[in-house]
Amino acid sequence: MKFLFDLFPIILFFIAYKIYGIFTATAVAIVASFLQVGIYWLKHRTVEKTHLVTLVLIAVFGGLTLVLQDETFIKWKPSVINWLFGIVFIGSQFIGNKTIVERMMGGNISLPHVVWPKLNLAWSLFFIFLGFANLYVMSYYDTDTWVNFKLFGMTGLTLTFLLAQGIYLTRHLQEVPVTESKNISRPEESE
Repeated sequence: MKFLFDLFPIILFFIAYKIYGIFTATAVAIVASFLQVGIYWLKHRTVEKTHLVTLVLIAVFGGLTLVLQDETFIKWKPSVINWLFGIVFIGSQFIGNKTIVERMMGGNISLPHVVWPKLNLAWSLFFIFLGFANLYVMSYYDTDTWVNFKLFGMTGLTLTFLLAQGIYLTRHLQEVPVTESKNISRPEESE
C-alpha cells in the first residue's frame, strides 16, 4: 500500500497527461504532492523526507514549467531528484556510523557489517543511473515516450533493482537470534 501511496503523484500526473496534456498534468502533480505530504502528516504527525524533497522539487520545477510554459523543467525533475538521492547515499558512507541503507533497513534485516556499504553504494549508483536514463529519454524521445518512461520505465527499473537486491541479500542474511521465552513451571511441576 505504501508503494502506491508513494506513486500517487506520478500516477495522477500520468492520467492527467493522457487526458489534458503536460501543463495540466504538472499542476495536478504539484497538488498531488502537497496532498501526499499533508495526508502523511495528518496520519503520522511527521513527514517523510523523500516526500518533502519531492514536493519541493516538483513545486520548483513544476512551477517553472507552468510559469514559463516550458515542459523541459518538469522533465528535469526526475534526474535532479535521483542525483540528489545518489549524492546523499554516497555521502552517508563517509558521514556517521551507518549508511542510509543501514539506517533504513537495519531494524528489519541483519547483515554482515561489510555488506551495508556495498548495498548503499549500489543504491547510490542506481539513483545516478536513473537520473541519466531520464536525461537520455527526455533528450532523445518525445514527451509521450518520456511520460511513459517516467511511470513504467522508472518503476520497472526500480522493481528489477529491488529483485536483484533481494537475490543478493539472500546470500548474506544472518539469522536473528530468537529470544526464548522463560520456561515458567507450573506449580504442580515444581514439587
